Amino acid sequence: MGVALDKAAPRAPRGQATRRPRVLLADDHTLLLDAFRKLLEPACEVVGAVGDGHALLAAVPELRPDVIVLDIAMPLLNGLDAAREIRKTLPSARLIFLTVSDDAELAAEAFRLGAAAYLLKSSAASELFHAIRTACAGRTYTTPLVRRVPAHGPTSRAAADPGRLTERQRVVLRLLAEGRSMKQVAAILELTPRTVAFHKYRMMRALGITTSAALIQFAVKHRLV
Repeated sequence: MGVALDKAAPRAPRGQATRRPRVLLADDHTLLLDAFRKLLEPACEVVGAVGDGHALLAAVPELRPDVIVLDIAMPLLNGLDAAREIRKTLPSARLIFLTVSDDAELAAEAFRLGAAAYLLKSSAASELFHAIRTACAGRTYTTPLVRRVPAHGPTSRAAADPGRLTERQRVVLRLLAEGRSMKQVAAILELTPRTVAFHKYRMMRALGITTSAALIQFAVKHRLV
């Protein structure tokens, strides 16, 4: 899933002395990184693109971007924890989260960690440009696509308790949240893919979670990855 391309994406303004913002991209999907680079380059200076959280932390002090467009679910180090470290090494960088999660609580956590904007990968390209302009102007932006959390919620907080998971389940969940397939997790842990699928099923039942995306969001939110 990627940002929905549209014809409204603006090009760099002509006849202005203002320099283009320096943008660093972080996402573990190579095709998305290529698409984002081509999309942004007319209006921004894309200084780099990395595929995991550790690479992002290494690139920030070297490239010193004005804006960092990053995903939440990334291998090795998730985007939220990466943001926490970036605030220490380059506090001037404006962080724009571009993710699949429309969870309002996750968005709130991103802003608590210093995010300038929160978008979904289903957002229009023009919205990403708007978020970059807003961030560079020192303001914040949240896509209207982020859903609000119902007062009663689809599941109770008691059900969504990390303490309900076994140590083995936590390991499986961490690997899944890092973007690995069930087959890859099985190979790493020397299990069968069927056993990994069973662990995933048991976790979802224990937590009252009904989708794989929600399970990954849970892992990131509770710092299990």
